[in-house]
Formats: sequence, C-alpha cells, structure tokens
Amino acid sequence: MRFTPALLDRLDGSFSHLKTPLIDAPAAQRDPAVIETVSKMLSDIGRRGMDAVLDYARRLDHYEGGDIELTATQIASSGERLAPELRAAIELGSERTKAFAGEQRDRLRDFETELVPGLATGVRYVPVSRVGAYLPAGRFPLTASAFMTVGVAKAAGVPTVIACTPPQPDGGANDAVVYAAHLSGVDRVFVLGGVQALAAMAYGLLGDLPVDMLVGAGNAFVAEAKRQLFGTVAIDLLAGPSEVAVLSDDSADPEIVAADLLGQAEHGPNSPAALVTTSREHGRAVIAAVERQLATLATESIAGPAWRDYGTVTVAADRETAVALMDDLAPEHLEVITTDDDWYHAHLRNYGSIFLGPWSTVAYSDKGMAGTNHVLPTAGGAKHSAGLSVSRFVKPLTYQRISRAATPALAEAVQTISDSEGMAAHSATATMRLATYAE
Repeated sequence: MRFTPALLDRLDGSFSHLKTPLIDAPAAQRDPAVIETVSKMLSDIGRRGMDAVLDYARRLDHYEGGDIELTATQIASSGERLAPELRAAIELGSERTKAFAGEQRDRLRDFETELVPGLATGVRYVPVSRVGAYLPAGRFPLTASAFMTVGVAKAAGVPTVIACTPPQPDGGANDAVVYAAHLSGVDRVFVLGGVQALAAMAYGLLGDLPVDMLVGAGNAFVAEAKRQLFGTVAIDLLAGPSEVAVLSDDSADPEIVAADLLGQAEHGPNSPAALVTTSREHGRAVIAAVERQLATLATESIAGPAWRDYGTVTVAADRETAVALMDDLAPEHLEVITTDDDWYHAHLRNYGSIFLGPWSTVAYSDKGMAGTNHVLPTAGGAKHSAGLSVSRFVKPLTYQRISRAATPALAEAVQTISDSEGMAAHSATATMRLATYAE
C-alpha cells in the first residue's frame, strides 16, 4: 500500500509526510521460492492424488493417520466445548453476516425485458454448484472467516460448501472455527491445511466432485496455490497482507486513531497502516499515541514491526488532496473520522470497505458483527475490484427468445455485418432464417 509517483508529482506541494515506511512496500506474495514450492506440490498432487495430499499433511501438518474429515456429530458439537460468551458472540456474528448477505441476495433479481417487439432478453441468477472454503487457523484462528465464505455462499444458494481448516497442535480442528462453519451451513469439514487442502478441493480428492470455486484467506503459500489453481477453479480474490488506512482531521481522537491503526497492523509484521490527515498536529499526536500504545500491547512483536516498517502518516493541504491520496492507496479497510464524513463518503471511490465516523472500527467487520464481508482486495486491488459478496457466488446467465416476427430486422443487420467481416457461416445463420421467413 503506497502512493504512486505520478500522483505525488501531480500533487507536489499540497502534502507532506510525517512518517514514511522503512521498507518501500510489503513483501510480495510472488516470492520465487513460494511459486516453485507450490508448483511442485500441485504437480505432485495432480499426479499422485490423495496419497500426496496425506504425505504433505504428515510433513507439514503433523498428521498422524486417521480420518481427516470431521463427522456431522463432531461438527455439530463443536460449540459445546466453547466458553458461553464466545459461543454467543459467534452466533451473533453468524446471524448478522447471514442477514446482510440475505439482503444483498434479495436485490439480485431475475428479469426479462422485451427490447423490441419479438425480442425478449433476460437474466437468471444461478449459484455455482460447489464451493471450497479455506478457514485459516494459524497464528490467529480467524473465527469469522466461515461467516464470510461458507455463510455467504449458502446465502447465495450454493448447494454444496465444503471447508478445510489446518489442524491445531493437538491434531484436531479449532472448535471456534468449526462452530462458525457449522452455524454458517457447511456441508463437510476436513482437518487439512495449506496447499494440499486447496488442491484436494480443486481436484475432487475429498470424496466429492471438484469444487467450482475456492474462497478464503491464507498465507503466501495459500495465496499462490489459489493463483495457480485459477482457471481450474474460480477464486474469490488474491489477498496480500491485511491493510488499514484512516482519513481523519483534528476532530478525531488520536488515541482512537492509533488503536485502529494498530488493530490491523496486528495481523502480521508486514501489514501496512496508513494515516492521511488534514491536520499536522493531529498527525503528530497519532504517532505519539501509537508509540505509547505499543509499549503495553501484548502483540507488540507483530504490530510494532508492521508500524515501524510499513506505517505512514501523510498531511494533506485540503480535503480534495486527502481524497486523491486515499484513492491512490485504495486500501483494503478505510476509516473516515472527520467533521465532513458524508462529503468524504460521497467523493471516495477506491476501498474494500469503508467505516464512517468515530464509532465505527474495522474490527467490527473483521469479527462479523457489522454483517459486511471482510474478504477484501489488497495491494491496490480496490481500484478495480470489490470484496467477496453473494454476487460472487452467482452467475448472471443471460438468455434471449426471438420470435419469427422480429427476425427480418435482426437477420438483415447480422448478414450485413457478417458479410463485411467475411464470416460466411455467421451470415448463413441469418440468411437461412430470412429465407424461411419469406416462405
């Protein structure tokens, strides 16, 4: 997450930096060593099938034999092993994510329209048949990921959703992750991690047909596996390190802004956090607040390097410059805490999801409580793509129904264009119908 030199040249004199990153940009997920490793693994699994999957599970996940699939009873009972307050929070997140996804799905309506007499065209929204969800459970088990992947796919009407989640040190699945998947409507759950999990779902090695689509976040190896499997299956998006940006002015509480920057920097030591502000004093106050909070933060060993190496603070001369800078960053998560929140909301264009006002924070979406999806584009992807939603799981299938009466106008125009292109067979499909019409 960085500014493009061309924009900075254009804005020269209307901004200044209070903090710049020590490292130019987060390490690319396209590490040559990762690419080679994933390529070899996928080739091996493609050749040897489930034998290779289990070999990698033994080597990488410490799999020691037994069934990698959880039974229906194990899935359904996962919540019984959770603290009551955690169980209640997971249930709330699942409910809200389903509700928001349901509202989105209700607005994707089939339609048919008659463009001209005799020419009826339309769209049917048809869900994909099978989805494979990867539910990460490494350094931090991301409990809400099942809401955003399994639950939203089910809200879209996907008949079959299977999930893979890496084993914990005891060899079993994380109960909170499994319970979230259960509430989300998952059909099958496998205790399987990494590249081998994605390959097993994509190649149909888990006792089911191959999935049509792979979704869910993961480390660099998971991201690269999705990249290389794209085409064999669809994917949601290619996500890099989690990002946050805050656009604030001197009305914002520096302590709140600092906390929200660190809240996403905590995801990993290469997670960028950026502040764009119209107040130099506010920017300096936020930097000081970040340092104070890091001193007592339990995850300082993660958030600290992320802020030191990739954190930025930029002062914009006015709100128009602030918008230009933020749209150039196109952050995954964008918080706006100003006296002009509505103006900024109307003018900002590039972000994965936006959080408006001092009472909003990214963590509310991260944990599923806001209902919106946290699978979002990173590394500037928000300039051209949106996050995961029910619309990604349905195919808008178009159709046309043409009457005999509408044929002459259509066929004559198609004949003219086809003849000009030299496409005789195309022309014949039209002229044959004209001849039939004339008869």
